[in-house]
Amino acid sequence: MRRRQGRFRSAGDATPVRAAASGTVLTAADLGAPLGARGTLVQFSSEVCAYCGPTRELLTEVARDRDGLAFVEIDATERFDLTRRLRVFSTPTVLVLAADGSVAGRAAGRPRKSDVLAAVGTVLGEPGSEGDSEAAGE
Repeated sequence: MRRRQGRFRSAGDATPVRAAASGTVLTAADLGAPLGARGTLVQFSSEVCAYCGPTRELLTEVARDRDGLAFVEIDATERFDLTRRLRVFSTPTVLVLAADGSVAGRAAGRPRKSDVLAAVGTVLGEPGSEGDSEAAGE
């Protein structure tokens, strides 16, 4: 389980937890905020989460550095409807949405910068995004 913490999985992974997100499309109404033109990072947080602050900072930085990428933070305790629908069992949980709002990847736990950059690069169609993250000093 530790090995999987913070690692992104594609929405097509066949495990039961991720199966709930497979094929799921989120709208601006679901999130309470507009989707990014090219993609959206969604973080489910809670007040007592030790890793939520650092994850928020990381995702804010990544979204700020990429045109058309938005960041939305959702309080998991206030949005039980969405946490149940997406089977969010821990915070932080990060979803990477494509431009149409479809869930392209997710990670539970504190993600590494290189993993965030790789997941975002896949959605944005940025070639070599994994190598760039290593140079960024993850």
